[in-house]
Parts: sequence; structure tokens; C-alpha cells
Amino acid sequence: MTNFLTRRTTMVDTQIRPADVTKFPIIDAMLQVRREVFVPDHLNETAYADAILDLGHGRVILEPRTFAKMLDAVDIQGNELVLDIGCGLGYSSAVIGKFSEAVVSIEENEAMAAEAEANLAAEGCLNVAVVQGSLAQGAAQHAPFDVIVVQGAVEHMPAALIEQLAEGGRIVAVFSQKGQGAVRVGYKTDGQMSWRFACNAFAPVLKGFVAERSFAL
Repeated sequence: MTNFLTRRTTMVDTQIRPADVTKFPIIDAMLQVRREVFVPDHLNETAYADAILDLGHGRVILEPRTFAKMLDAVDIQGNELVLDIGCGLGYSSAVIGKFSEAVVSIEENEAMAAEAEANLAAEGCLNVAVVQGSLAQGAAQHAPFDVIVVQGAVEHMPAALIEQLAEGGRIVAVFSQKGQGAVRVGYKTDGQMSWRFACNAFAPVLKGFVAERSFAL
């Protein structure tokens, strides 16, 4: 029988702590949340691998290191409302819910949204609400959000999401440009965004976050 608790501890000790993630709430949450519950059955044995896990339907679970570094950079507080974009089967939202006031999770695929909702309920994540809808359109009915976390790479940040961010709020995402990726945190001040580099990282670009291509003859 697989000892997932040991694997979870090993993930934190070998992937998270060496990446200079020192905030106790993040480490504690990643030690608590059962990652194997939030992946398809065929990925159970690789749930704690140092790799991006493909959930299908264009959705992934980010590498543990990348996800933890994103959370460390955006510094979510216990009284903040978080929008989790592309929650897949619910893992990221379960982790974020451990140290935030509440989480609104957006998942475009109807079946995945339903499974995420069931997984989160089964794991007792009572402060997470799953909304099925367009990732790029967010969840305006629940805005404004103090923090927005994007579970995948972006080439551009949709205006709808920036509008849903509270004044003084933050967005964290992996920005993809010419095959290179970097985690950046955006800060909203007087309605304008300023972006700061956090670390290098890679993630597949999410549908709806691809920049328009211009062609010159």
C-alpha cells in the first residue's frame, strides 16, 4: 500500500523547502492537502513527482516547486478572498483555502468542475466555491478579489480579470514569451498594473490567455 503521507513530506522536504519557500502557512498547507485525491486514478503513483501533471482537457497541476513559489511571491493573507483560475480537479484551491479567507475556483470544463467540487467537499474544504465558466472571464459576480492565482501560463492577462482585482490587490501567473517562462506578480494601484519578476518557471499556456498574433506581409 502506497504511503502518500511519506511522499507528501518528501515532496515538501526535497522540492519546496530547497526552493527557499519559508512561509509556514504554505508549507503546512502542502503537508496537509492530499494531492493524490485531486488527480485521476492513473496518476495516483506520480501525484508527488517533481513534474507538471496533465489532467486532460488542457488542464494541469503545476510542479510543486512552481506552485509554492507563486504562493510565496503573492503572499496571500488570512483575511483575503482569492480567485483561483483553472483549478482542474481542485488541488490548488484546497491548498490556497488553508490560509485564505475564501477561494472562488473557476473551471471551464463542466465535468472537471463537478469533480473538483466533489473532491473539495470530500476533503472538508468548506471555504472554497467552484464556478463553472470561462477562465478568461473570471467570476465577476464574486468580485472584487484581493488575489488572483492563475494555474497555467499566460501570454497576456485578460482585461476582465484585472477589472475584478481589488485596488491594492495582486495577480500571480507564469508569463510565457518565446518559449521562456517567468512567474510575475502584478500589483494594482490607481487602476493600473505594475509587474515584478519572482522566478523562472514553465507551464503550458491556458486557452483564452494566448496573445493575438499580428502578421506582416
